[in-house]
Amino acid sequence: MNPFFQIMNIPKRKKRFFLDWSLTWQLIFVNCILFLIFTLLDSLKLLSLEFVALNPSFIFEQGFYWTFITSMFMHGGLFHLFANMLSLSFIGGLLEKILGKRRFFWIYLLSGFFAGVTFIMFSLVIGGDYNSFAVGASGALFGLVGTLVFLTPNLRVYLMFIPIPVRLKYAAPGLLIVLWLISVAGNVPIGNTAHLGGLIAGVAYGIFLRIKFPNKVKMIDKRYS
Repeated sequence: MNPFFQIMNIPKRKKRFFLDWSLTWQLIFVNCILFLIFTLLDSLKLLSLEFVALNPSFIFEQGFYWTFITSMFMHGGLFHLFANMLSLSFIGGLLEKILGKRRFFWIYLLSGFFAGVTFIMFSLVIGGDYNSFAVGASGALFGLVGTLVFLTPNLRVYLMFIPIPVRLKYAAPGLLIVLWLISVAGNVPIGNTAHLGGLIAGVAYGIFLRIKFPNKVKMIDKRYS
């Protein structure tokens, strides 16, 4: 028998739990599990959320630098977690297919980190609440959106409660402005400066990709226009 056809008879390898998932779903799983763990430990008085959430005073006075990462995997409640993970499933799923796992992982992580840095710096520069806390994956999500703005600017998406699709290049800054207005008008604690920092990081990476891979980006843009 021809060796090629013998290969066709090799049994398929069984899929492994978690390891064979897309990175997007791995991140969603990790976010959910860590949220449950942190919440449980906090309720049992075994771990204070001060050791998890990002806070300017704890960064500069006590050196809680690990919170730049842990804060990305903690959320302010089930609705906050659900909204971010739902967004990640759509935004991350698309960008991961375009970039691949490795590039997607680093832009997610670095956007979240830069979002935290921006939150801290704004607290110092504009005299914000030095004892305010920040948690959530929103900064990283805005980084993903910022990258997509320069890869698929004409992709039509639905923005919050608007019933008609909006091009991504308008939806991204529009969402940032809407959240800012909601936080100001309703006195809602939304990490606007963190969102801005994540978006800037994503935009910078998107511009880098357009410059380094102009032909590929044109193909991607055409595919999703």
